[in-house]
Amino acid sequence: MTSALNVVPEKSDVSTGVKDTEAMAQGLENMLADTYRLIFKTHAIHWNVEGPMFFSVHNLTEEQYGEMFEAADVIAERIRALGELAPASLQSIVANSVVQDQENPQSAGEMCEDLAADHERVAHRMHAVIKIAGEHGDPVTEDLAVARATFHEKAAWMLRSISKS
Repeated sequence: MTSALNVVPEKSDVSTGVKDTEAMAQGLENMLADTYRLIFKTHAIHWNVEGPMFFSVHNLTEEQYGEMFEAADVIAERIRALGELAPASLQSIVANSVVQDQENPQSAGEMCEDLAADHERVAHRMHAVIKIAGEHGDPVTEDLAVARATFHEKAAWMLRSISKS
């Protein structure tokens, strides 16, 4: 029985017609990194928002980080389906993400504007994955990236709408 516990995950060859699984996995790894950074940032805003918009921002961010948490698993499993290993360190998540932490306290409006800008940056990167997936014959990753970009564009719109005064 102990030998079953000694299996180390490794890359594997996949023959589904995807032209460059490593390139696709790298795009997905960036998507996953951005998703995890946004989960944390969104959750921090959820915890710390105050003021008259508390309830609206608190509820919206809870909905958003919950949806992103579910998406993270789907993205990681797509990396594995391509035969590559999913990221296994927070260092790689931080290194591969365009999302930056906000170091100083912000108003509810500033929090929403900052988060909206992050969602726009992430959606932009996902548009690149969509293009690359099409070029590499990977409609599954293309569909996944379209769904994720759609979410991030909607999230940005909702956050911008809340932050208007």
